[in-house]
Amino acid sequence: MRTRMLALTSAVCGAALLGAAALPASASGSSSGSAQEPDADAGVVTAAELLAEVRACSRISKGRYRTDSGSAKATVPVCGTRDAVFWKADMDIDCDGRKTRACNRKTDPYFLPETAFQSSRGEPLDSSALPHVVVPGPSKVWDYRKSGLTGGSVVAVVYRDRVRYGVIGDTGPTGIIGEASYAMAKALGIDPDPSSGGAESGVTYIAFKNSRISPIESRARAQSRGAALAREFVGRS
Repeated sequence: MRTRMLALTSAVCGAALLGAAALPASASGSSSGSAQEPDADAGVVTAAELLAEVRACSRISKGRYRTDSGSAKATVPVCGTRDAVFWKADMDIDCDGRKTRACNRKTDPYFLPETAFQSSRGEPLDSSALPHVVVPGPSKVWDYRKSGLTGGSVVAVVYRDRVRYGVIGDTGPTGIIGEASYAMAKALGIDPDPSSGGAESGVTYIAFKNSRISPIESRARAQSRGAALAREFVGRS
C-alpha cells in the first residue's frame, strides 16, 4: 500500500468524472459472474436513505485521520453505530495487488503487487476487477479489528446518488483514510486512474460489522449481502 501524496489531491481537483460504467464480468478467481447493478432493483436502498442514517457521528476513533499524507490537518473521524462503522472522506485509488493492464507500475508509480488480504486461492486481490475499500492499518487512533471488521467485511460506498457494495480488501497508512479500488471507483462513476483520478471529497464509506463474506473475491455475494444489510440498516427489512 502506497503512502499517498498531496499532489494526488491536486490532480483529482481537475479530473473529469467518468460516465456510468459497468464492472468487469468477474473478479479474479471468482466464478460468481456479474452482480446486478443496484439501480436496476426497485427494492434497493437509495443513497439518500443511507446518508440519512449517518448524519450524526458518534466517534469511535481516538483521533482523526488525514485524507492525504501532505494534508495540513487531520479532519476525518471514524464513527460508529450498533451495526456499522462509517467515515466521510475523499477517494484515492488503490491499484495494488494482481498486476493487470489497468494496475501495474506503469499506470501507478506507487503500485505494490500485494494486498493485505488475499483471494481464496491465496493470491493478491485484483483491484481492477474487485470493488473493495482500504482501511487504515491498526493504530492507537483506531483498530478496525476491534470494530468487528476484517478482510471480506461488506462495505457500502455512497457517492452522489450512487450506492455500490464491496468488501474491505486492503489496509493503508495508519494516519490516512479515504481510499478504494480501481473497480470501486469505476462503479461509482469516479475516474479510476491511479495517478490522476479519484474524488476530492463527498464519499461516504459504511462498513457493516461482523459481515465477512467468503470467498472475498465474490462480487455477487458482496452485492447480495450488502443490499440485505443496507435494508436492515435503514429499517426496511
